Amino acid sequence: MATATQENLTEKGVSLTPAAAERVREFMAREGGIGLRLSVKRTGCSGWAYDVGLAHETGPDDHVFEDQGIQVIVDDKAMAMVAGTRIDFVHQGLVREFRFTNPNVTGECGCGESFTVGA
Repeated sequence: MATATQENLTEKGVSLTPAAAERVREFMAREGGIGLRLSVKRTGCSGWAYDVGLAHETGPDDHVFEDQGIQVIVDDKAMAMVAGTRIDFVHQGLVREFRFTNPNVTGECGCGESFTVGA
């Protein structure tokens, strides 16, 4: 069984913009946690959607990256789909959301809620 590993941020890592790091800090100040958990779930018309939340622990198969003092935790199952992803936080008018720049995406649905990765 693998153990959670602390990994360097490289092109395969998951990183945060300053806005995203600040937003995660705000959530952690209110709700606790050790960092941001990023995973994927099957959904939508393109197949996959990002699933983000606060992490309260790491599991044996997690990859742990640190950026701007924030731990980003990715489960092994999602790692191949999100490797190299940059997470941003955008606040425009009434819209407040995390946005993802993922080099693995080969297609997205029209509404932008789900994505496809190349095989």
